[in-house]
Amino acid sequence: MTEAALYLIPVGLGNPDLSRVLPSYNKAVIAEIRHFIVEEVRTARRFLRQLDPTFDIDGSTFYPMGKHADAALFTSYLRPLAEGMPVGVISEAGCPAVADPGADVVRIAQQHGFKVVPLVGPSSMLMAVMSSGLNGQSFAFIGYLPIDPSERTRRLKQLETRAVQEGQTQLCIETPYRNHKLFDTLIATLNPRTRLCIAAGITTDVEWIVTRTVAEWKRATLPDLSHTPTIFLFGK
Repeated sequence: MTEAALYLIPVGLGNPDLSRVLPSYNKAVIAEIRHFIVEEVRTARRFLRQLDPTFDIDGSTFYPMGKHADAALFTSYLRPLAEGMPVGVISEAGCPAVADPGADVVRIAQQHGFKVVPLVGPSSMLMAVMSSGLNGQSFAFIGYLPIDPSERTRRLKQLETRAVQEGQTQLCIETPYRNHKLFDTLIATLNPRTRLCIAAGITTDVEWIVTRTVAEWKRATLPDLSHTPTIFLFGK
C-alpha cells in the first residue's frame, strides 16, 4: 500500500510512449493516489488516463497550482497527508518542482514535516547536460533571459564570463516561438570560441541535439524550432 507522502510525479516531455520514459513502479504508486496537486487539471487528467486507461479519474480530486492559482490555498491542499493519504504533484511536463510552481508545494510539505518522495522520470535539463558534451560537474539553469535586448545582451556576457572563469555550463530557455530570436542573439553576443548546444524536443520524435562553437553555428542552418521546447546550453 502506498504510504502517506507527497509524491513528485514526472510526466512525459511532449507526448512520448510513457513506457519509454517512466518506470512501472510509478504506475503502481500512482494507482493508489486520489489527491493530486497539478499545474493544469486537463493535462493531468490526460496523463493519468494515458498511463492507465482504467484509472479512476472521476473518483480523484485535483487541486490547481498553476499561474492563476491561489498560493494561499497550497497548505490546505496537503490536508489529506495529515489524514494519512498520499498526495501526488503533477506538472505540465517533466519533473515537478524544477522550474515549476510545485517547488512551493514541496517547501510547505517540508516545513510541516511531511515525507516527500521524488519519483523517477525525464528531466529535460539533466538530459540536455548529459548529451551536450559540456561540463556536467558544474552547471546552472538560468531559465528565461531578460526581454529587453540590451539587458539580455548584458546578462549573456555575465553568464559567459562565469562559464569561462568557473567552467560552469549555463542553461537557458525561451518560449518556443521565440527560439530563433534567442539563437540569433546568442550567436551575435557570445565569443566565437564558446560552445553552444541546442537540445530540442528531448525524448520526442523531433529530438535534435547538436553542440558546435558559436563560429560554427554562424555557418550552420537551424531546423524549425518555433514549436519545439528547447534548452540552450553554452560553456567552455
